[in-house]
Amino acid sequence: MSFELNGVEIEDTFAEGFSMWGSRIIITAVNRKWANIAATKMTGFATSVIACDCEAGIEREIPPEETPDGRPGTAVMVFGFSRKRLSEPMLNRIGQCVLTCPTTAIFNGLHEEQADAMLDIGKSMRFFGDGYQVKMRMGDGWLDRRRFWRIPVMEGEFLVEEKFGARKAVAGGNFLVMGETEAATLEASERAIEAIHEVPLVITPFPGGLCRSGSKVGSTYAFLRASTNTPFCPAIKHTFPESKVPEGVNSVIEVVLNGLDEESVKEAMATGIRAATEVEGVKWITAVNFAGKLGKYQIGLRDALGGG
Repeated sequence: MSFELNGVEIEDTFAEGFSMWGSRIIITAVNRKWANIAATKMTGFATSVIACDCEAGIEREIPPEETPDGRPGTAVMVFGFSRKRLSEPMLNRIGQCVLTCPTTAIFNGLHEEQADAMLDIGKSMRFFGDGYQVKMRMGDGWLDRRRFWRIPVMEGEFLVEEKFGARKAVAGGNFLVMGETEAATLEASERAIEAIHEVPLVITPFPGGLCRSGSKVGSTYAFLRASTNTPFCPAIKHTFPESKVPEGVNSVIEVVLNGLDEESVKEAMATGIRAATEVEGVKWITAVNFAGKLGKYQIGLRDALGGG
């Protein structure tokens, strides 16, 4: 079963998402260059928890008028399977990639009323100050003032908020762009990512937001947790008996999304799919699922697109 959008066939199926814990961080610096450098370093090697300590990505750039300290900022989101498995990589990555980066400061981007838990990230980082760290409060009203630590560093001081919000989130939203050629598939996928980045509270953790090597759970080899998603590999469509690659499709790219709630992921999927279908040469759009065995979220493509 399928339906059409902009002349492209959309399979009437669903993306299978699963539960994770997510947090949102705002990194600021003296200029856009250094805010983005810190954010890029912090989100490196964080595409999939299959082999990484977390999943992370840049959500968006934030103008100075919207940041806590009036400087250029970059919003980063980090995801892990539990609060502990979220807080550990956050602490490590902030310590190694943001604390070390010239002129940066770091702020909580998910306030307490939006969060399911508050993580003691800055409270733990303060010990780097070797006893010379200083606690401070910022904001209006005593009860509403946020707590920070000023940590002395060789360049000056590093400002870090004491607690960072975390909440139960959604990972694994996805769709596959399937095209006649590699060029058409890549162009459509890139346009999808550009559109998705306009949706708040969502990241696409793979390189440039795109995954060429989608995986399935398990493998012929017992020592592998995951392996290439053989049904969607065009190179073996004539030799793999259960291939799901339609005739005329010669390239497939997967877009994977994580978000702080299901509605944000659904909106981002729909936004990306609409953008992808506007490119000539795109033949088919579908999504990856494992019949409900992987996660509890089933995000239907027809539903996300408003009925198709």
